[in-house]
Amino acid sequence: MSIRLYVLRRLVLIIPLLIGLTLLTFIISRVLPGDPVGLAAGPQATAEIKEALRREFGLDQPLPAQYLNYLTGVVRGDWGESLYSRRSVIADISTYFPATLELTITAIAIAAALGVPAGVISALYRNKLPDQITRVLALFFVSFPAFWLAMIFQLIFGLELGWFPVGRRFAAIETPPAAITGMYVLDSLLHLDFESMRMALSHLFVPALVLSFGSLASITRITRASMLEALDKDYVRMERAIGIPNRVIVTKYVLRNAMIATITIISLEFGWLLAGAVLVETIFDFPGMGLYAVESSLRLDFQPIMGITLIYGVVFSLINILTDVVYGILDPRIRYG
Repeated sequence: MSIRLYVLRRLVLIIPLLIGLTLLTFIISRVLPGDPVGLAAGPQATAEIKEALRREFGLDQPLPAQYLNYLTGVVRGDWGESLYSRRSVIADISTYFPATLELTITAIAIAAALGVPAGVISALYRNKLPDQITRVLALFFVSFPAFWLAMIFQLIFGLELGWFPVGRRFAAIETPPAAITGMYVLDSLLHLDFESMRMALSHLFVPALVLSFGSLASITRITRASMLEALDKDYVRMERAIGIPNRVIVTKYVLRNAMIATITIISLEFGWLLAGAVLVETIFDFPGMGLYAVESSLRLDFQPIMGITLIYGVVFSLINILTDVVYGILDPRIRYG
């Protein structure tokens, strides 16, 4: 099967996956205890006001009809409105998702840029001092919770040293760059506004660094293990025996084979970071999907919750497809079927 047909088939299979995801989220949101209409209407609302609000949002209809209306709306591009803010869910996601995507891309870039070389060095100096230092640091980063590191970094780099801001995406008294992608750093670069890019990076760096630590440890450990496995292969011994320089062996053959497992962990970590940035975004008051999800959950605002779940399902699926395509690029022996 060609790669185009494989990708097309995987894209088609996303549809039943998303239908199942929306059904599961819909059921969970309806069985949760509490009254979202009462919270949205306020404590002073009368029964008539609450009933009118239920009719407005279609909550007075049977559950199958509500779910069918939701699916129909999703197909039309209407993901509903927030009970609390009355804003369109699509509008909110288009505002918050680029922030989380920018934070996640930066975090996984930091983790990969540091983790892959660290894993390679650790494998090449197996059981020596660089290997011991790398393993200890990896254990350190994976052991400490992100929320604790976030507060410590805020205290040290924000309050004590004053090197970086302690929260938000941009200075409150400044105007962000005009939106093109919604990602401030990229938009600043596209507008050639380097002062705005510097400011956006200063707000982005510490949250992304904190978010990257767990992935950094995982990428380092997987790269080290894959490198050690590849270095023990017979073809490596043969290449060394015929006099091929070790640098060529490592960069051209060993690292390429070892990267299969590393690409897998990077893609998985990217998905988990995207969905797991809640604590970091909350602590740094970073207006992304995580903070949006927390606020919606506390208000029992189920329409945004369903929209957030749906967009994450799409992103996870696309990441898995992209990872499979990269496999074929790294190893031409892989066949799609």
